This record gives sequence, C-alpha cells and structure tokens, in this order.
Amino acid sequence: MIRVALVDDQALVRIGFRMVLEAETDIEVVGEAADGHAAIAMLERIRADVVLMDVRMPGLDGIAATRAILDSPQAPRVIVLTTFDLDEYAFEALRAGASGFLLKDARPEQLLQAIRAVHAGEAALAPRVTRRLIELVGAELPVAGSGAAVSAGPAAGALGSLTPREQEVLTAIAAGRSNTEIASELFLSESTVKTHVGRVFSKLGLRDRVHAVIFAYENGLAPGAG
Repeated sequence: MIRVALVDDQALVRIGFRMVLEAETDIEVVGEAADGHAAIAMLERIRADVVLMDVRMPGLDGIAATRAILDSPQAPRVIVLTTFDLDEYAFEALRAGASGFLLKDARPEQLLQAIRAVHAGEAALAPRVTRRLIELVGAELPVAGSGAAVSAGPAAGALGSLTPREQEVLTAIAAGRSNTEIASELFLSESTVKTHVGRVFSKLGLRDRVHAVIFAYENGLAPGAG
C-alpha cells in the first residue's frame, strides 16, 4: 500500500482527493492537515510514503513545510499542489526538495499516476513544467566558467564517478528529455536508459529528475550552463 498524507487549507479539496484515493486498492490515506505546522506535527506521529502538499497556505506555507519534512529521517516524497500553472511559488517547493508538481484541477488519473510515479522514485512533472524549471534554475545560477562561484552541491564530489555515457544521460535529463527521447537520441533501448538513469541518481545521491536538473545546472553540465 502507498501511504498518502493530504495537506491543504481547504477541507473540500482534501475531501475530494480522499474520495479519489480511497477508491484505489493500492493507496491508503493515512492523515490530513490544514497547514504546514499541522503537517509537520502529523508526520512526526505517522508514516507516509507520499505527501500531497498545497504550497499556498496561511501560517507555515508549503515551501517551509516541505523543507522541514524532507529534513527528517526516512522522509516521504512530496508532490506540491497549486491552482496556477507554472506557479513560481510552487517551483520554490521543487527547489526545496519536492518530487512533483500537480495542478489542483488535475484529472483523477493524473493524480494517481503522479502518486505512483513519485512513490517509485520518479518525478511527476509535465514536460513544459520541466522546461520552466530549467529556465528558472538557469536564470538563478551563475554560468560555469564566468568567474562567478558555482555551487558544487552536496553530491558534486561524486560527479567524477559518472561514466561518459552517464554524463550524457544526465545532460539529456537536464534538457527536459524523457527516457524515450534519450533512447532515441543516444541510440539506446529504453531499458538501458532507465538503468543509466538509476545509476546516475545512485552515484550522485539524487532523489529524482527534478533534482537531477538542478544538480546539472549547479555543476555546469546542463545546456546553456557552461
């Protein structure tokens, strides 16, 4: 069972999500909270695999709550929820460590797909959201080789452990490519690409594609970053 916690200041939104999730045989709703403080307290008492986190809440917002939750041992994965497409507030939650981005009016099948994807260690981002994240990260970070200091990131020391092919795969991920697109560009099977992606994440200590994009820009590997 995938244990899901719901965090949203609107009770009707939580009720709607609960109705959709409890109809599934592999998903269990284990708790609800109406703000960031309540979410942190809740997750100290119960274990969740995935948290659906509203980013715009009174009191402690979803960005701060996401940071606090992901700092805890055995942290769950977080999908941020927003009313606005390409919401920069929600992108800050991705920078804070969230693994997905979902609109509140997403279809039930999209919600379920996102939950199962992040639970499996993948990211739940539409391609244009990935591209927007790339734009935001690229705009915020100095260009490698420009003389400005580029953040090495906690996993940068492991960069040298990547094979040339794994670096190619990381660069493609940072460009917003799906596994299918990477397979086509590098003349590999999708299963081989999936293996390379898994090795990249393992070697660099990355949670998913969202953080691979950020890592690549921080270390000058992404297109336009160096």
